[in-house]
Amino acid sequence: MTKFLLAVHVIAAILAVGPVAVAASMFPPAARRALAAGPDDPGATETLRLLHRICRVYAVVGVVVPVFGFATASRMGVLRSTWLIVSIALTTLAVLVLAALVLPTQSAFVEGDGTAAMTARLAMFTGLFNLLWAAVTVLMIVRPGSTTGA
Repeated sequence: MTKFLLAVHVIAAILAVGPVAVAASMFPPAARRALAAGPDDPGATETLRLLHRICRVYAVVGVVVPVFGFATASRMGVLRSTWLIVSIALTTLAVLVLAALVLPTQSAFVEGDGTAAMTARLAMFTGLFNLLWAAVTVLMIVRPGSTTGA
């Protein structure tokens, strides 16, 4: 059962977090292009809408990742491991960055309220989000101090 839970956790992380990371990373350059094109280019606005929708939908789907992560950790008996606690904290921070900084800024652009200065901040927020997930991924693979052998 542990291997099944771990497999679902990893697959969910790839299929849910991956699209958010990619779409969120594509958004700032697309926003810069949309600002440069102005209202005369409806395709640029549609691109922003699509990227924002991908981020929102896959963020919701991403709830599966920690659910199966906790189930896996519980079965493995590692809920009190430092590497897991740090991973949970970083995951929580990544969720907060996405929900409080990335998605609202993207919404501003979709609604036509974005500015050139906001693209730089959005790129920074997105980079932070991706960096946090990269750190979580490394911790999940390396698991410093782990003796589970899984």
